[in-house]
Amino acid sequence: MSLLKSVEIVVVPTVIVASLVEAWILNRTRGDRFNWNETWISLLDLLGRALLPISLTSSLLALAWHYRIYTVTLQGPLAFLLLFLAEELSFYCYHRAEHRVRFFWATHAVHHSPNQLAMSTAYRQGWTAKINGAALFLAPMVWLGFRPDAAVVTLVLNLFYQFWVHTTWIPKLGWLEGLLNTPSAHRVHHASNLEYLDANYGGVLMVFDRLFGTYVAEQETVPCRYGLVTPMRSRNPLVVEFQPWVELGRDMLGARNLWVSLAYLWHPPGWRPDGAGSTTEELRQQASASQTTQLNEDTVRE
Repeated sequence: MSLLKSVEIVVVPTVIVASLVEAWILNRTRGDRFNWNETWISLLDLLGRALLPISLTSSLLALAWHYRIYTVTLQGPLAFLLLFLAEELSFYCYHRAEHRVRFFWATHAVHHSPNQLAMSTAYRQGWTAKINGAALFLAPMVWLGFRPDAAVVTLVLNLFYQFWVHTTWIPKLGWLEGLLNTPSAHRVHHASNLEYLDANYGGVLMVFDRLFGTYVAEQETVPCRYGLVTPMRSRNPLVVEFQPWVELGRDMLGARNLWVSLAYLWHPPGWRPDGAGSTTEELRQQASASQTTQLNEDTVRE
């Protein structure tokens, strides 16, 4: 049995059982504020990915390994530290691309579609996750010399760590905030508030978010509002899984020429060729302009 299979045998049942226990407790303590439908959709998402036989990861990583420029021997703590940091950087880059490149967002939007945050959200990754290019971001570390199986197992363990941060009931963790990906940091990541959009991409660490300016701390005065900017209201799993792809296809088919059509793939979600879209930057500009207008009107009244 491969190391990956051994890890999955432990990880998958653990996250399912833990998420169901949490769901039962939240349902008992929060009543109508907890929606079981979100949990069932997440379980269907996990099942769908398990049944999907297609994956581009193995082939792409095998190609990167074949043309590697070095071979890293995983012996000693330094080698494992380098493996961890290389994977963490790879994950940060991929996760940021998932929010800033619409082709990747079409899959990742499924993960952000729940209108509540619970542990079951962690394994709602989208049925198209296996073919949506995650391996492109692991390939560089394999090309540099880390074995493909080591890269993939480290990624699985990284995702396993992230399971527990998909919670609303664990408070801030003091000095760990800003250093590790904590429940508080990840609540910000899942929030659709304008103040919190496109932040906290790290898997285990917040180091690269600090380094690249994407770290945002949770504010007591700004409660997190979970879900997509335009909330997902459907409880139909097919709609949840494929609506982002349908919307992307509709925009591409309606474009005025081929170049604009293709541009929808790599621009951020909400981008429009006329500049009148709803990207994070444009939403913030609109909010700033609205605040300025309101301030001027208040000044005139005074």
